[in-house]
Amino acid sequence: MSTILGKRVVYTSIACISASVLYHKISAPSATSTSAVAIQSMLPIYQSTFSVPLSCDSCVNDISAALSGLPGIQSTSFSLTSQLVTTTGSAPPSSIISTIQSTGRPAILRGSGAPNSAAVCILELPPTSFTLSKAASPIRGLVRLIQLAPTHTLLDLSLSDVPPGTYRASLRQSGDISRSAASMGALHRGAQGELGTVVVDRDGRGKVVGDIQWGVAEMVGRGIVVERNDDDSNNRECEVNDTALQKSNSGGGGEAEQGVETVVVGVVARSAGAWENSKVVCSCSGKTVWEEREEMVSKGIV
Repeated sequence: MSTILGKRVVYTSIACISASVLYHKISAPSATSTSAVAIQSMLPIYQSTFSVPLSCDSCVNDISAALSGLPGIQSTSFSLTSQLVTTTGSAPPSSIISTIQSTGRPAILRGSGAPNSAAVCILELPPTSFTLSKAASPIRGLVRLIQLAPTHTLLDLSLSDVPPGTYRASLRQSGDISRSAASMGALHRGAQGELGTVVVDRDGRGKVVGDIQWGVAEMVGRGIVVERNDDDSNNRECEVNDTALQKSNSGGGGEAEQGVETVVVGVVARSAGAWENSKVVCSCSGKTVWEEREEMVSKGIV
């Protein structure tokens, strides 16, 4: 198992190293709450590619400076011609995207890891949930999975627009989300199917990064459930804010029919590895990747 070097080197098309530091506080998926930086330091490194508008060396400078301070990044490279940023390290994709976007530039993950080693799961309100307005999106989060070794898969889970509190994420035996968690079966691999705890703040956002002890192929087609632990005292303290999120769940047009939704579900599907996705225009919709990004951002996917 690789160990992340304490000293990070950033390779760019021009010389640019910055001492700026960006710290991300992430809840770790374990009962003993290990820091995300500690988890990353124990994981093998991998490569990811991102589409980023790069017009000049100043763009490279700014992004290099930001990424050089992100824990888990070992090296970066840039292509002005292809408008691509490539990272090598153990930092989760969501943190890399946030860091790039902190420079004022959008970013799209094009691929991560080796071929056939990555997967994604869009988390949304269950079909059995309350009725949403036409303008509202049921999407509430995203899970990225990157297999780094036969028994090590990086978990990168983010939630948004959900009621504050403590949530449990789990992998289920089935991907049948027709009746929410009730139709998704028991935990996959028993207790090992528990993916971790996500603490959602009062803005409705939460994140967890962790290491799953099996490969991506075993997860594809299965479902992920993220549900609030309403026995937790922190959740009872946060209930006062739930009314505000009702309007979010209903698109701002009034309260949801059955109250606040505290369960989101999704199905794990394959995604591209690094350098496997060269798409510029979607053959299905005819939209560019940037038009697709704007649509996904509007639905809550970053």
